[in-house]
Amino acid sequence: MTTSRPPRPSRPSHRPHGSHRSTVRTARPARLLAGALAAGALLATAACSGGGDDTTAESDTAASAVAKRPVAEQPIARQTSPTATGTPSAERSGSGSPSPAASLTESGAQTALITEADLEGDWNQVDDAQDWRDSLLIGQVDVNDFISGKSNASQCQRLIDTLYDEDLLGDPSGASALRGFQQGQSRLLYQVAAYEQADLEKSMDWLGSLPDDCDQFTVTGGSGGDRTVQVVEASVPKVGDDVKALTVTMKGTTNGDPVTLTLDVAVVRIGADAITVTNGGLAGVDHASTVAAVQQGTPRLQDVLAGRSPQSTPSGIN
Repeated sequence: MTTSRPPRPSRPSHRPHGSHRSTVRTARPARLLAGALAAGALLATAACSGGGDDTTAESDTAASAVAKRPVAEQPIARQTSPTATGTPSAERSGSGSPSPAASLTESGAQTALITEADLEGDWNQVDDAQDWRDSLLIGQVDVNDFISGKSNASQCQRLIDTLYDEDLLGDPSGASALRGFQQGQSRLLYQVAAYEQADLEKSMDWLGSLPDDCDQFTVTGGSGGDRTVQVVEASVPKVGDDVKALTVTMKGTTNGDPVTLTLDVAVVRIGADAITVTNGGLAGVDHASTVAAVQQGTPRLQDVLAGRSPQSTPSGIN
């Protein structure tokens, strides 16, 4: 059975005129599980950021007073090391962004991507992540599910329309890089991208609101019938400037058989840049891999922004 996806409404681009998207960015990242033939109906139909002399004299007097202090009391100049762009780098920390941070470049976004070694399990990097274009959740949110009506429904529809897509957080305003991994019938999509910070912060707020606004709803469309979607908060390390994580579960039937699709969605914001992880499949979600992607990916991006080469993956991570 082939179900065509209804055309998505055009969204205004947030990208400044004349800016260039990263050459490492794929055509459009995909949506999910093209190889899950047994659940094809589910995947095809289910939905839902100029002094004078007085000034000179005062300066000389202040300098003389400092020089007369004991050495232990004199102010210590803060030492910084130059980065590749000439900007002083900050010390690595477990959370928060390096300050000051360089702008994310195309090559930097590519370098910040995780590899197979950063993930737990038997993930294999794929070359066709840009071909994961089969629709994951097609359909329309049932407005009748919501007491608040269309407002909440539109927020849930946005989630349904952008899962496994490169614009989950809106269109990147600068460099963007994407990498896909496969483990059995599961897919893990990993993106590093630059955004307008105000828009990015609004998107983070939107993600944080979904467990309350979209905790359970129905999507309709296609011959597979209605699908029930649940959205709950997920647990990931508190890293970066902000982090949001969700687990999205959709239940329905395919050829009369019950099918459940489970996905983790995790986003880490570092300044105006973000890491986005979408991970899951028909056999459930490997939550440990989501955590590993966040834990290993955050310092990689922080290193890139500070002009450092990312450190090797710890030996404890396979």
